[in-house]
Amino acid sequence: MTGSQPVLTMTGIRKTFPGVRALQDVDFRLFPGEVHALMGENGAGKSTLIKVLTGVYDTDDGVITLAGEQVAFSGPMQAAASGVSTVYQEVNLCTNLSVAENIFVGREPRRLGAIRWGEMRRRARELLARLDLDIDVAAQLGSYSLAVQQMVAIARAIDVRARVLILDEPTSSLDAGEVAQLFRVMRQLRDEGIAILFVTHFLDQVYGIADRITVLRNGALVGEYRTEELPQFSLVEKMIGKELDVLERLDEQQKRAAVRPDESPLVDAEQLGRKGAVAPFSLRIHAGEVVGLAGLLGSGRTEVARLLFGADRADHGQVAVRGSKASLRNPVQAIDHGVGFCSENRRAEGIVPELSVRENMILAMQAARGWLRPIPRRRQDELVEKYVKALSIRPANPDLPVRNLSGGNQQKVLLARWLITEPRLLILDEPTRGIDIGAKAEIQKLVVELSDGGVAVLFISAELEEVLRLSHRVAVMRDRTMVAQLDNDDSLDADRVMQTIASGAGNEEVQR
Repeated sequence: MTGSQPVLTMTGIRKTFPGVRALQDVDFRLFPGEVHALMGENGAGKSTLIKVLTGVYDTDDGVITLAGEQVAFSGPMQAAASGVSTVYQEVNLCTNLSVAENIFVGREPRRLGAIRWGEMRRRARELLARLDLDIDVAAQLGSYSLAVQQMVAIARAIDVRARVLILDEPTSSLDAGEVAQLFRVMRQLRDEGIAILFVTHFLDQVYGIADRITVLRNGALVGEYRTEELPQFSLVEKMIGKELDVLERLDEQQKRAAVRPDESPLVDAEQLGRKGAVAPFSLRIHAGEVVGLAGLLGSGRTEVARLLFGADRADHGQVAVRGSKASLRNPVQAIDHGVGFCSENRRAEGIVPELSVRENMILAMQAARGWLRPIPRRRQDELVEKYVKALSIRPANPDLPVRNLSGGNQQKVLLARWLITEPRLLILDEPTRGIDIGAKAEIQKLVVELSDGGVAVLFISAELEEVLRLSHRVAVMRDRTMVAQLDNDDSLDADRVMQTIASGAGNEEVQR
């Protein structure tokens, strides 16, 4: 750390929402020239603390000081103008504008009221060069990957002379190479004296980049620690507030043996494809089988999932369910055939934030019944109570707006929505992204239980170890093409999957 005095202090912070005590007397310090990880399970209060700091929420009590002066920001724009900039997990950019426009929106260099486009693009190139990024700043931002968009958001943040940079789950959608690039940028900014508040659920990343760690649990401060003085198991114990029985369950799942499915597949996709999205592929999924879908970001994993759910219409091939040809031209038809789909983008394609937990949970079942046949309230109560309890959804109040729940609990609400429909095939696209280790373990445990109960699962994750832990078979994607299907036997490990991705072919390609 380059400074002996904190650039930011938060003392005695309290924040309460109806029925929820989000923060209770939380203290936090951030020093110049450090990367400080804010850790805790979903619902621990991390996002609320950030939103109180940046003025999204008013604090009920407590004091915030920036560079020794007490502050109370009216919103993120005032916070950014004072040197506190935030880059969120869901990148808050305008993909229809150019890269340069996104960096300087609202601050465009002007002369006599006209935007000086040449100067703006030159300054944008200089900023991105500082982050080791060489792209066409005049191109539309939406033409670039999410990783590039993340870097553009950081460039915008540091251009306002940030003293404090808040990175909220910046690596959740990045592959290993992109994470390494981001970490190089973070270290460079840290060495320049910028204080970085880093929120993540990846423990290895915390220990790879953070100087100090603050742990929250249930809205309260557990403690502040130097990273090298806090072993990973101790960190997890402090986050979950109990011994590591959750990790022990994970270890049991890692020992799960590959199972040979029955001969007759539940779902049989033959040369299914969509021009410009994914090349024709064949994939058979059996009842009780977990098929993992592995590949780099942009390799076509989500496109495969969307075709099988009818969210995108295939222009090639066909699908059979239980031996009979099935028309999956839209999600309603897919639901009718027993297919459920949890999207990777839970905010845009999953939860309806204005609706309650109850309403979000029964949405798919109601859609399948038709809106003229409403589900009786008594039946709603039975289903919602069952799955709130089964999935440990917190707070356990079904009438709360779902937007008031943490990301992990929102993910559980989405899972409950599809479990209520009793699917034969459940497609899970990044179901554990951006959620804490406890919620992640519970969802992984649920996948195993569903499989043991005869439900087929297509499981998509950027974490290869997670795919290998849960899957009986792994289908490998590369450049929007399914290049191999590999039995998850004793010889299959992350290195072999990565070699398959790199080479574009598996040593043993399996077609069933």
